[in-house]
Amino acid sequence: MRLPVIALAAAGILLAPLAVAAPPPLACTDFYDYVNGVWQKQAQIAPDRARAGSFDDLREANTRRLAQVLSQLKPGDAALDTPGKRLVVDYYASGMDVAAIERAGLAPVQPLLAAIDALESPGQLPALLARLNRAGISAPFSAWIAPDARDKRRYRLTLSQSGLGLPDRDDYGRDDARTTSLRIALDAYQSTLLLRGGVDSTAQSVAVVRAFETKLATASMTRVALRDPNAVYNPMTAQQLAQDAPGLDWAQYLRGLGLADGATINVGQPEFARTVARLATSEPIETWRRYLRLRVLDAAAPRLPRAYAEAHFAYHSTAVLGVPQQPQRNKQVIEEISGRTGSAPLAEGLGELYVADAFTPQAKARAVHMVADIKAALRSRIERLDWMSESTKVRAIAKLDALALKIAYPDRWRTYEGLAIRPDDYAGNWLRANEWAYAQRLAELDAPVDRNRWFTSPHIVNAFAGGLNDIVFPAGILQPPFFDGARPDAANYGAIGAVIGHEIIHHFDDRGRQFDEFGNLSQWWLEDDVTAYRAQAAKLAMQYNGYAPLPGQFINGQQTLGENISDLGGLSIAHEALQLALARGGVKRSDIGVGRAAEQRFFIAYATIWRNSMREQAMFNQLRTGVHSPPRYRVLGVLANFEPFARAFGCPPGSPMRRPAAERVSIW
Repeated sequence: MRLPVIALAAAGILLAPLAVAAPPPLACTDFYDYVNGVWQKQAQIAPDRARAGSFDDLREANTRRLAQVLSQLKPGDAALDTPGKRLVVDYYASGMDVAAIERAGLAPVQPLLAAIDALESPGQLPALLARLNRAGISAPFSAWIAPDARDKRRYRLTLSQSGLGLPDRDDYGRDDARTTSLRIALDAYQSTLLLRGGVDSTAQSVAVVRAFETKLATASMTRVALRDPNAVYNPMTAQQLAQDAPGLDWAQYLRGLGLADGATINVGQPEFARTVARLATSEPIETWRRYLRLRVLDAAAPRLPRAYAEAHFAYHSTAVLGVPQQPQRNKQVIEEISGRTGSAPLAEGLGELYVADAFTPQAKARAVHMVADIKAALRSRIERLDWMSESTKVRAIAKLDALALKIAYPDRWRTYEGLAIRPDDYAGNWLRANEWAYAQRLAELDAPVDRNRWFTSPHIVNAFAGGLNDIVFPAGILQPPFFDGARPDAANYGAIGAVIGHEIIHHFDDRGRQFDEFGNLSQWWLEDDVTAYRAQAAKLAMQYNGYAPLPGQFINGQQTLGENISDLGGLSIAHEALQLALARGGVKRSDIGVGRAAEQRFFIAYATIWRNSMREQAMFNQLRTGVHSPPRYRVLGVLANFEPFARAFGCPPGSPMRRPAAERVSIW
């Protein structure tokens, strides 16, 4: 006789419902929350910051360290035993001298403003645009000299689209509430700059500039399109430019940039160049004067008197990123000297001070050893790839073997010959440093490329995949929680190891794979391999397209594709490198005790470095303009594709953190 369920229960026999499985543990549901949930609930974003998190906390710590060092040094101190240290101390002193900045007013930038006021005809425009570019002001082009994309033995000047007031070219056509509020904030900011600059600041004047910028935006390439290295490589002479983009005297412009007649430059976005050339004659000169004045004042504002600096902060930090309060003055100055990526002319002087105070040769040696393990892991993975042909594997391994390492700090520091920095001329120092840096690169235009040069400062909390088939790991990021010489390998390989892997994989991501072992843009893949690669990359892009960090605001999987590929591949090779390190210590992955604990520690360390709390406006801006996925999804998106993670935490099939095998992406 068959008893009903209720009778079985009464008899003390408990039956689990047949169709309901136990819910997966939190580690298998949302690993980011599993590791960072408590931190996330308690995290407080400082009023002068857009975010809080592992990267931001370390940046703050490094800035505080530099502020303490700089507070103890004065111009002329005996401890300033290199040109870089001496110059950066003078630069810092000029930034801290608020009274001198107020007294100077617009005097440091007045020669540029006077040149703009003197603009009377389109024929004068090329020389003026070149003068602004040499001073580091993008209006409307940015002009920079770097190794040629197709021949990394030589340098070439590149012109790139720039010069917009709104964060993204699409903001000029969007009509949602957030973008509308940004446009209102930009109008107010530009009106303030014009008013303070002593010229017409009426709503009509600002509207004229907006209309001008809209034409530039319409001609600008999208952020996704800019990721195609072939699309932004268009070498031309002035004569060719004149034929392709009539209306601007390109020969005069290139001479103004210091180039010889007949020189070839790279025009990053030809349609943008054509539009600028057309606007040179179609737009009233007064429109050009207003636009260029605004570009100068916007670029210089953080180094100008308080009214300009506060207006700059109100737009760029409060309106765009949601930051309510300016940082302390010493932090502002250090960040201004650094530049966003530590590539400003005097940033390396800060790096000298930082390395002397905060880094050891032992830490550098261990980092170099980790890189060797991670490269060995990638070599092994390339050899085992089932989608890549043998001939392409040979070239890929040759590229990996040729990868150059720049770890912690450069072997030689810059000497800054010819650069004059005054302790009482902040904005003037900024202009002189920009002009000096441009002149230095111009002088090297016909010289062989220096493959040992650093283009970032050692104090920066970041890492880079360089254009010369190299990776750059500044000392600033080789600190806890990313790297700690006293902790086990599992934690270091999961943290800094994954970052190292990320930068190596950038040379093999959807963009980086198009460059060969010398760093030259070339087609070295078989077409079938390209097709297989693109199929997997498209799957990954679709996965990230499904993440919405804000209601109705999704990650752009194509815009962030290179970073997502590098996150996934970087973690994969760091994990395989950990197995090499564990094996040296006699530990196997399959060991239930020590081995599994190490596996789990690896993934916990990885999630820890991505802990982050971000203001909503900053998140909105990142989704629109950033190439990185928000940090939470750098954990969730990667680990859900990585089966060793599911094994380490026993995640059952169907868990959110364990994608079905048919949906997983594994490229490298």
